[in-house]
This record gives sequence, C-alpha cells and structure tokens, in this order.
Amino acid sequence: MTNQKQSKKGLVLEGGGLRSMFTQGILDVFLDNGITFDCTTGVSAGVLFGCNYKSRQRGRALRYNLKLVGNKEYMSWQSLLKTGDYVNERFSYHRLPYEIDPFDFKTYTDNPMRFYAVCTDIEKGEAVYRDISTADDNFLQWMRASSSMPFFAKPVEIDGHLYLDGGISDSIPLKFMQDMGYQHNVVIMTQPLGYRKKKAPYYLPLRLLLPKYPKVASMMRDRYIMYNHELDFIQAQLSEGNTFVINPDERLNIGRLDLQADKMQAVYDAGIKKGQEVLPQLREFLAK
Repeated sequence: MTNQKQSKKGLVLEGGGLRSMFTQGILDVFLDNGITFDCTTGVSAGVLFGCNYKSRQRGRALRYNLKLVGNKEYMSWQSLLKTGDYVNERFSYHRLPYEIDPFDFKTYTDNPMRFYAVCTDIEKGEAVYRDISTADDNFLQWMRASSSMPFFAKPVEIDGHLYLDGGISDSIPLKFMQDMGYQHNVVIMTQPLGYRKKKAPYYLPLRLLLPKYPKVASMMRDRYIMYNHELDFIQAQLSEGNTFVINPDERLNIGRLDLQADKMQAVYDAGIKKGQEVLPQLREFLAK
C-alpha cells in the first residue's frame, strides 16, 4: 500500500496573480512534452491558470490576457468601485469562458486528473479543499472564490458559505497533497528560491472592512508566519527526496494585477525557459 501511494504523482500550483503567468509557461512545456500527474491542487491564480492544463488549452491564459489589456470591463478600478470586484465577475466568469476565449469544459471533465481548488471559509477561518475535477454548475464559482483577494473582491457565496482567496489559509498546499496520498509531488512557485514573506501592515484596515469576519483579518495578519512555515516544510521535503520544486530564477517583474502586455509575455517566456531547463531532471524525478 505504501509503494502504491508513493507512485501517485501530484502537482501543487502556488498563486500570485499575474506572477502565475510563469506557471502557465511551465504548464505549457508539460503539455508539449506529455508530462502528466494524477492530481493537481491550485491556489488562487494557480487554479485560474492550472485549469487550462487539465483542459489541454496551451497558451490560453496568456492569449486572453493579452487580448484584454486595457479592457475596463475585465479588470479595473472602475469595476471595483461599481461592483466590489476588481476582476469583474460577469465578464470574467461568464463572457470570457463562453464567448471571448471558450473554455473546453468537455476535455477538462474527461481528463482523469483530479483537480482541487483551495479556498478560505471566512466564517470558520479555515482552508477548504474543493474537488473541482468535473466542470459542474459551481465549477467557475469555486475558481472565483479561490482567487478572490481581500480588498479587491467581495466574498463569494456558495451553498450558504462565504469564501475568499485560498492563499489566506494555505498558500502552498503540499501537506494537503501528501495527506491525500500523493507522496511524489512537483511544486511550482512564483517567488524565487530564498524568498521569505514579510509581515503585512493591513490588519486594522481588514478589521474595519470585514468586521463580521475577524478570523480573516487575523489570518491575513499572520499569513507571513503560515507562508514561511510552508517554505520550511517544502525544504524538508526536498531533503527527503519526495518533492521537486520549480522557482523563477529571480523576482518576477510583474504585480498581481499588472495587466501589461510586455510584462506578461516576459513572465510567460521565463516560465517556458525554466520548464525546458528543468525537463530532464523532472523526467528523472517522476520516473522514480
């Protein structure tokens, strides 16, 4: 039984907004070279871009983001002020996947790889790991919930519960994958090797904006502790030989919501380059 668990291959995708264009580049290298996994767990933008890997739509995230540069219906301060969401919900989760750059729901569902989205239950103050392997009625809502950042998005209600960005509660869910029985994991990160998160100064503003959900404010205040603890855990797993980590070589020159064509293309190209560089070592790791 142990050997069977160790043979199961998992993929963990950190978020980071448009830094995850780096992840998209690596995933496209995986598609080009037939690299597959038994399960993927994504956080925030890791879910939004990782779904294209399961649906086998190479370059989709780069393509539609380049197309929508400057479109205020997509991402804008105007949308935030008007709707409470910087990333417009009606445009991004209705028009975009059905009309502007159609998502291949059938291929996604038919692909046997399991896929989990990490969200944060803001009432309970804990991570929720939702199996979205099938593109059912709430599929897009779970993706939206996983990527809804405090300040920039309203809480997303699903089945009577309220959710926000999964990165609040579990930014790099390697431990979750191991607990699920996937003991041979690849982790794609959007920060360079040696990065450590610093304490953020927005505890009081969060308490004022979300007075009904003090647990979220506390989790955001202490997120740097959680994140750095997860980095330590990943390092320990690297020493054990059961984890393969892919990082950018240096800090990516793009902000979470930095919808600039040249920056997105450069970050995506960095992902392509890194994916091709690590491919021989990755194949060796996955063949163990």
